[in-house]
Amino acid sequence: MTEDKPLNVLFLCTHNSARSILAEALLNHIGHGKFKAFSAGSSPAKDQTPNPMTIATLEKAGVSTEGLTSKSWDVFATPDAPHMDLVITVCDNAAGEVCPYWPGQPATAHWGYADPSETVGTEEQKQEAFKQTLHQIKRRLDLFTSLPLTSLSKMALENTARDLATK
Repeated sequence: MTEDKPLNVLFLCTHNSARSILAEALLNHIGHGKFKAFSAGSSPAKDQTPNPMTIATLEKAGVSTEGLTSKSWDVFATPDAPHMDLVITVCDNAAGEVCPYWPGQPATAHWGYADPSETVGTEEQKQEAFKQTLHQIKRRLDLFTSLPLTSLSKMALENTARDLATK
């Protein structure tokens, strides 16, 4: 990363409807132009869209939802796709899957979060699950975005991102 080029970060999950979308929107919101976040899924449904509670949670937190879509990770494995500096899986299913070849061999890390869309209960309990997931992601991203990224090599970036999985 250089001062004038943002660090591209891809968040992966299975369906690309909740956790990866939350992470993409939040990093773009708090990254202050130092980061450009993307998200994708290993196997989104044919007509997959972001979970409505994902969108509502982001909007309630004051985070832009403009341009958020569910898409396959294949979109980012093509030669003309944006070069990723870091790929972070945010669900255990995607972490265990064989990922496509990423041009440029980006650093990788896994930050596991429970799937808020699988919460059983009242609407209020479901909304709370999405809110808590957003807070958990924000805690890691606040630490991540405070790093002096201009001094990080690929290996240091990967190690730091993996260390944040325990935070």
